[in-house]
Amino acid sequence: MDGEGFEDREIEEIRRRKLEELQKKAELERQAQIAAAQRRAALKQILTPEALARLDNIKVVRPELAEALEQQLISLAASGRVKVPIDDATLKKILESVYSQTRREYRFKL
Repeated sequence: MDGEGFEDREIEEIRRRKLEELQKKAELERQAQIAAAQRRAALKQILTPEALARLDNIKVVRPELAEALEQQLISLAASGRVKVPIDDATLKKILESVYSQTRREYRFKL
C-alpha cells in the first residue's frame, strides 16, 4: 500500500465531513428561516400595522428585547389573554411589562 492512496482517502474523508457539516449548517439555517417566517406571519395577524412597525423599530435597537416581546405576544394571543389585534397602545403596555422584567437594576452605595 502506497502513501498516496492513504492520503487520497484521508483527503476524501475530510471533504466528506466538511460537506456534511455544511449541509447540517444549511439545514439549521433553513429551519431558522422557516421559524422566523412563521413567527412573522403570526405577528402580522396579532398586531396592527402600527404596533408591528413599533416592534420592528425595537428589533433594530434591542433585538433581544424584541425577541422576548415577540414570544410573549404570540403566547398571549394563543392563550386568549389579550384582545387581537393588539394595537400600539396595548403593545406599549406589554413592552413596559417585558422591559421591567428584562431590565437590570444597579444600586451603588456611597
